Amino acid sequence: MINGSKLPVGWRKSSYSSTNGGNCLEVGEGVSGAVPVRDSKVPNVHLHLTPRAFAGLVEFARSAAV
Repeated sequence: MINGSKLPVGWRKSSYSSTNGGNCLEVGEGVSGAVPVRDSKVPNVHLHLTPRAFAGLVEFARSAAV
C-alpha cells in the first residue's frame, strides 16, 4: 500500500504514444525518489520504479525491436 504522499501529482503520456487509444505508457510526476508508470488503459494500477530502474526500462525500449 502506498500512502497518499507517494501518489503522483499528475500523469503524462509517452511522446511515442498515439492519440487513437493504442498502447500508451504514462509517467507520474511529483513523486520524490520514484518514477510511477501505468498503462493508460488501466489507470487505477501503477508501478513505482526507482529512477535507475526506469532509466534501464527506457534504454531497453530504445534498443529493442518492439
